[in-house]
Formats: sequence, structure tokens, C-alpha cells
Amino acid sequence: MSSAAEVVHSRTVYGFWVYLMTDCILFGVLFATFVVLHPNTYNKELFSLPFVLAETLILLVSSFTCGFLPGAMRENNRHKALFWFAVTFLLGAAFVTLELTEFTKLVREGNSWQKSGYFSGFFTLVGTHGFHISVGLLWMIVLMAQIGFRGFNDANIKRVDCFRLFWHFLDVVWIFIFTFVYLLEAM
Repeated sequence: MSSAAEVVHSRTVYGFWVYLMTDCILFGVLFATFVVLHPNTYNKELFSLPFVLAETLILLVSSFTCGFLPGAMRENNRHKALFWFAVTFLLGAAFVTLELTEFTKLVREGNSWQKSGYFSGFFTLVGTHGFHISVGLLWMIVLMAQIGFRGFNDANIKRVDCFRLFWHFLDVVWIFIFTFVYLLEAM
């Protein structure tokens, strides 16, 4: 990268950090809402901890596979990058599928977002995270196409760096969700 491209890259990444902080505020508000609504109808038997642990492990492994992207970019190896994107995508898609399965099961059992304040907070918090993961999946498809056609130009490197920040941020948010919504409830 030329020095002008590096300046643009660093400004873009800084701007993306600012965006992530706004997302952090959003999730903070959703967590606070969940905590306030928590006492309104709660049942410890609702969640299958092994099922949610599987979701968690899948998402954490996707963060690990996403971590191989910088190495592929340094090697200028499109095929390796596309491979790691594909693996990360499949893991992310599996996570969303499991989350939708959990939501469907809860609704079928009569525990929809309309049942109580607790479920309203639960579906909003967990669903917002799932929506972010879904946006990340779409972003991955676009990035894979751009890298496949154009390789690792300055713009694509910048986009991949921002994507990686986003994906890792969502993993951190999920760890909080797993801990405070599922794990502490099970204990």
C-alpha cells in the first residue's frame, strides 16, 4: 500500500471502530432492557444449554477461521482467502440456522415475544445479534465476489479488515449473551 492508501485505510478503520462503538451502545441498551424485563415471566426449563453451547462453539470457531484471512492476504493467495471465507460463512450460516431453530421451538411452545416482557427482551437482544450475523453473511458473499474478481487491491484489503473487526465484535457480543442470558440463567 502506498502512504496515501495507508492514510485512507487507517481513517476507514478508525471510522469503522466508531461504528462498532455505536453498535456497542445498541447492545448495551438491549442488555439493560433485558435485565429490566427479566423478572417478568421467566422459566429455567426453557433453554437447552448443550444446544446453546453448540451455537457458541460454532460461532467461536468461525471467529478462529476468520482469523486466517490476514495470512492469506499477506501471501496474496486468493484461493486460501476464499476458502477461509467459505468456512467462516458456513459456520455463520449454521449459527443462524440454530438460532432460528431455537426461536421456532420457543414460539411453538407458546413462548413468543408477545408472551411477556422477558421474552420481548430476549427475542430483541438475541434476534438483533442474529440479524447482525446475517448482515455479516451477506457482507462475506460480497467480499468473496470482490476478491474473486479483483484480488487484494487496497479497497478489498480495507473491506476485509473492517469485516474482521465486525465479525470478532459479534463474537464478543455473543459471549456476553451466552453468559448473561443462558449460562447464568441455567445456574
